[in-house]
Amino acid sequence: MTGIFITGTDTGIGKTAVAAGLAGALKERGYSVGVMKTVQSGAALRNGKLYSQDAELMIKAACPCDEEELICPVLLREALAPDIAAKIEGKTIDPGLIKNAYMELERRHDIVVVEGAGGIAVPVKDRFLISDLIVLLGIPAIIVARPGLGTINHTFLTIEYAKKCGIQIIGVIINNYRGGMAEETNPEVIKDLTGITVLGIIPHDLKIDVDRGEPGDIVALVHRHVDIEAIIRF
Repeated sequence: MTGIFITGTDTGIGKTAVAAGLAGALKERGYSVGVMKTVQSGAALRNGKLYSQDAELMIKAACPCDEEELICPVLLREALAPDIAAKIEGKTIDPGLIKNAYMELERRHDIVVVEGAGGIAVPVKDRFLISDLIVLLGIPAIIVARPGLGTINHTFLTIEYAKKCGIQIIGVIINNYRGGMAEETNPEVIKDLTGITVLGIIPHDLKIDVDRGEPGDIVALVHRHVDIEAIIRF
């Protein structure tokens, strides 16, 4: 396994933090780790230039020395699905460009942690979805899910759709755990329903702020709460 695709059951569930934490944890275990944000919608502006705040958080965690155009090959200003944001800006997203960037990162590193955009069925270009991008890259996925009510349904549907697409699933990571009965019972139900392992439950960390580039304690939390060995062995 030379790459891991971090996708999710929805947007805003902490895929970036999980990707950063996993990248940092793998680096601390001695791996050369590359990071990649395939498409950044809602890219921020700094000194008149767009940049990926998601990629910056992952870079802080793993400290790769790769070029910006490889780490985030597609930057879009509008915080919308990539396909819609690109059309508004008069741009065309080329999946081949993303794959070429990934292949170069794969050549340079032992493993590349790749983050998608939104959920697994978000359109990248016309009817080419994030799921199609995962298949194009040919790497297995970790699904990030929220902890509370509704996550059984969202996670089950995401897993079933991924299986239908032929995507290998390493496991599920439940992020932003704050306590509660649903949060405590969901992992076992998800495993029983889907046959997919819950790799870990990451607790809420107030110090994590993607927009400000603050990774908080995410690397330590991944070390402590995620079964990294199961990921490495996959």
